Amino acid sequence: MPDHKEIYENHAENYDPLIQHEDYQGNLLKALQKITAWENMDVVDAGAGTGRFTCMLSPLVKTIQAFDREGAMLEVARTKLEAMGTANWKLQVADHRSLPVQDHSIDIVISGWSVCYLVAWDEGDWRKEVAKVFSEMKRILRPGGLIILAETQGTGFTEPNPPAHLLEYFQFLNQFGFSMRWIRTDYQFESVEQAKDLCGFFFGEEMATRIQNDNSTILPECTGIWWLKV
Repeated sequence: MPDHKEIYENHAENYDPLIQHEDYQGNLLKALQKITAWENMDVVDAGAGTGRFTCMLSPLVKTIQAFDREGAMLEVARTKLEAMGTANWKLQVADHRSLPVQDHSIDIVISGWSVCYLVAWDEGDWRKEVAKVFSEMKRILRPGGLIILAETQGTGFTEPNPPAHLLEYFQFLNQFGFSMRWIRTDYQFESVEQAKDLCGFFFGEEMATRIQNDNSTILPECTGIWWLKV
């Protein structure tokens, strides 16, 4: 597999074109709107990357603050947000475990495909580190606030097939009290060649070969959505 830490640190401009082709049916926003209303909400996007959720939610919410450890990722998000013309957002470099946000000032904290890397990159005792994330999220949330997580349930599959190294993490989320559902977030590309190049960059040569053999511009993907009211 490619080194995702290296990609996030040094290849944000190459990563974002892949994300632009994900969830072509718009299932992510539909799922989020089934969980809660977003209008007039103050939101934090933790581990925002190149702004997938921030750009999606900015037109809906009162305010949104986006944080990521990698400034290069946030600069891509900034370019997209400025092009959208919204003015209710703020971007800042920060870790999930230390968010520069006032206590009890946020309605919803959302984090997509990000907390899982505390497990995948083996940052010490991952259970302890993930618990720190949730403690920090609870600190900034108002009473009755909501934590929402999105994590992979398998790319290249039409039914959930989560990565083996994340299974204990997903069980931990269930034990922590999160509710969960899964959705399809399939990718759609303009050509097989584009699909092979973009997916090979992030998912590896095995995925690129599979796409070439399938000769399809659609790559299926399953995503899990977890939520917890605090």
